[in-house]
Amino acid sequence: QVQLVESGGGSVQAGGSLRLSCVASVMTDCVAWFRQAPGKEREGVAAITRDDYITHLDESMRARFTISQDNAKNTVYLQMNSLKPEDTSMYHCAAGASLRANGPIWSCPLRKDAYNSWGQGTQVTVSS
Repeated sequence: QVQLVESGGGSVQAGGSLRLSCVASVMTDCVAWFRQAPGKEREGVAAITRDDYITHLDESMRARFTISQDNAKNTVYLQMNSLKPEDTSMYHCAAGASLRANGPIWSCPLRKDAYNSWGQGTQVTVSS
């Protein structure tokens, strides 16, 4: 399994920004960010392939959250802008999923059961 360590969480006011980092012991085909609020299911936020193909949960995420990677540093980032109180969650990095083919495009899934390695998470709290 891959060892993952997240950082960068914190408390911000609505409209603010944060950049989360996930350092992996080794880079895999798929790395993703998930989040889980108290009492809610863990949901995928964004995923990225080695070739920088990106999958977002939905258009709202695409507009505000940007996933990127620095392979030389084995690090995946999640830049979060225009944060809202409903973004308050524990954010987890995940790795180990297999690529899926959609015609000529290979992408990463956003199903939590597709990933076998997880970090401990970093808390993001957004106040109104």
